[in-house]
Amino acid sequence: MSLFRRRGTSGPDEVADRSTTDIDEAATGPAAPGDEQASGPAGASTVADRSGGPFDSSEVTGRDGRLDLGALWLAGSEGLELRLELEPEEQNVVAVTGVLGGSAVQLQAFAAPKSGGLWDEIREEIAQSIVKQGGTAQTKAGLLGTELSTRMPSAGPDGRTVFAPARFAGVDGPRWFLRAVFSGRAAIDDAAAAPLLELVRSAVVVRGDQPMAPRELLPLAVPTDGDQPDATDDEPAGPDLNPFERGPEITEVH
Repeated sequence: MSLFRRRGTSGPDEVADRSTTDIDEAATGPAAPGDEQASGPAGASTVADRSGGPFDSSEVTGRDGRLDLGALWLAGSEGLELRLELEPEEQNVVAVTGVLGGSAVQLQAFAAPKSGGLWDEIREEIAQSIVKQGGTAQTKAGLLGTELSTRMPSAGPDGRTVFAPARFAGVDGPRWFLRAVFSGRAAIDDAAAAPLLELVRSAVVVRGDQPMAPRELLPLAVPTDGDQPDATDDEPAGPDLNPFERGPEITEVH
């Protein structure tokens, strides 16, 4: 696993950009007529089985080699790159993205009510947001429970609208909620998603004891056992389709 600094400040990071927008239209296709609505029963849900992870910090005996990113402990793997996303003003870390080849998964952890069930609410909000912008969203059963399979519109090099795929997955834990967004090849190819799914499965969420409002982002941090990141400003990596309030920018650290 490698962590590295930003290569430049002229635009979104090359791989992050490729994993969300530079998708061959032939592989995804434009939205078909009548396919502009979220499908699947709004209240239907397949609860994620957490027996194989992701884990709560109370369920493990230690980090066991995982990288400490504050609210998330993540395990590395060969060829995996981790990238930290910063909000533009305060430069707080708001997300971490694992990149492997032409695939990526973005992870964010949030406070949740004791009753759980936050993913059912959030999934519907994400679907509505994507459909409102001209994309498509469909619920389906996945390895992390109920997922949202989407195609998000963006402008192609020739000005035509292309539709980039993304898979949204959510896991409700004890007083926390973990959201994972698979993009690039991982959004449409289970084999490409497999190593990134393992990153999600092996993740440990550190909720802490402090009172927090539901949907409040659990604080992430630059790892103390690595070099500090360069604080660089950049353009956002794409439209913010997340109903949680955030404004990420991308930076990278060694």
